[in-house]
Amino acid sequence: MATTPLRVYGGVTGSDRQAERRAMFIEAGLELLGSSDGDPSLTVRGVCRQAGLANRYFYESFTDRDELATAVYDHVVNEIATTALDAVTVVDEPERKVRCGLTTIVRLIAEDPRRGRLLFSPFLAGTPLADRRAESTRLFTQLMGTQARQVYGVGGARLELLSSFLVGGLTQTLTAWLDGGLDASESEIVEWCSEIFLAASEFPQ
Repeated sequence: MATTPLRVYGGVTGSDRQAERRAMFIEAGLELLGSSDGDPSLTVRGVCRQAGLANRYFYESFTDRDELATAVYDHVVNEIATTALDAVTVVDEPERKVRCGLTTIVRLIAEDPRRGRLLFSPFLAGTPLADRRAESTRLFTQLMGTQARQVYGVGGARLELLSSFLVGGLTQTLTAWLDGGLDASESEIVEWCSEIFLAASEFPQ
């Protein structure tokens, strides 16, 4: 069956318009899933209303709400991972690598807490995003391992343990901070976590 080509309107191609609508759905999904009211529910009707788009446009990009939720989650993870990696690769000195990476991650969470709520909210544990969360944890642990090998000079099982420990500890810290259970400023979070990460350089070889 032939596919009808997407036409150009106002100088914007059909594929570009579709990409713009997809981005609007991603933003709407983040708004709903990253809500501060503790209700991560997501419906096709609700996200269309949030995006201000008709239901028919939803199915241009997504088969169902779970596929949208996964796309939103992946968007946030990729944004944080890419931005943090870009920040640490432009510096050479180990201490600066640690501080640049943590500053970037904490800033991204602080400037848009929806990102943190999506990544850390316990309400998402029983949803289709649970598997995605496990995958993203492995991703961040691998990225941490790459940097830890350079900064701390460890490898093998010690590297895996150190990476898992630091990623898990940072996750719990940011979760408590977002929930208001940790009374600290953004700069204090960066400074204290940096001290802990740098202390890990004394990890036995």
